[in-house]
Amino acid sequence: MMTDTCINYQTIMAPVRGERLAYGDTGVVIYSNSVLGARSNFEGGPSALAAALTGRTPRYGYHLDQCRRGTRRFRLGAAPDDLSEWGAVGGIIGEACSSYWEVPVIEGIETVPDSDALKHFGAALASFGSVALFHIPGITAEEPAFAGAPVTSIGRAEIEAFLARYAARNDKLDVVVFTAPQLSLFEMEAVARALDGRRVHPDTTVIVGTSPEIKHAADRMGLTSRIEASGAVVAQGICFYQSYAREMAEANGWTRLMTNSAKLVNIIGGYGYRPTLASLERCVDSAVAGRVL
Repeated sequence: MMTDTCINYQTIMAPVRGERLAYGDTGVVIYSNSVLGARSNFEGGPSALAAALTGRTPRYGYHLDQCRRGTRRFRLGAAPDDLSEWGAVGGIIGEACSSYWEVPVIEGIETVPDSDALKHFGAALASFGSVALFHIPGITAEEPAFAGAPVTSIGRAEIEAFLARYAARNDKLDVVVFTAPQLSLFEMEAVARALDGRRVHPDTTVIVGTSPEIKHAADRMGLTSRIEASGAVVAQGICFYQSYAREMAEANGWTRLMTNSAKLVNIIGGYGYRPTLASLERCVDSAVAGRVL
């Protein structure tokens, strides 16, 4: 349990400069806090805008050292094979924490994960558990400081069980969505490579979401044209579940959605979809087949 200092706004206002930030998006906050060592809380749009206008933000929560200490320990006994499994691990830990004030410490990671793995892990952790900060000793920005806490082990069986919750082998596949978080240039290249020389099934839609900056780079590198040659759609600057996802489902008769984003899987059920979580390669194979493989 966090101290009162962590959960109560203080009357003292901290200048917004250096490492103190005011963000809104959960995926941005947890990545910035954990990987970059910034200091932010989950903020709504009005408070983030007020901070931008005034140059000051309430000094509370994850601006403070005492709130950034680890509170839960997890040990990973099996290395995730792809981004969907990194998201699955984030979902498992998020459900175990299930509190904004829990700060998980993940041990047992021997190979440094790349930025996309940390991005998917953090986004799922924030989505499933409202967690705003995590520590991976020797990898993330801060070394955790906490008293001896029990360790929760996560192995291959736990990862497979999480993925099995969303399994739907041989279901007709309506839409495949790569987003949430938006794709990096590395991910755009991976999608293009997986789709090269192939055609998306006529009854399946593939949507690839990225930022305007990455979209422009993908255009210049020929990645966008390679993806779109398969029949997939590349969209920039959008968040799928906030872009009339329910209305698109109703208009097109979509129900079965497939993605490699655990965050999207957690959210999209509320919009009328039945989601399946799988690797990027399996998502593409399924899109070409028109059914969940």
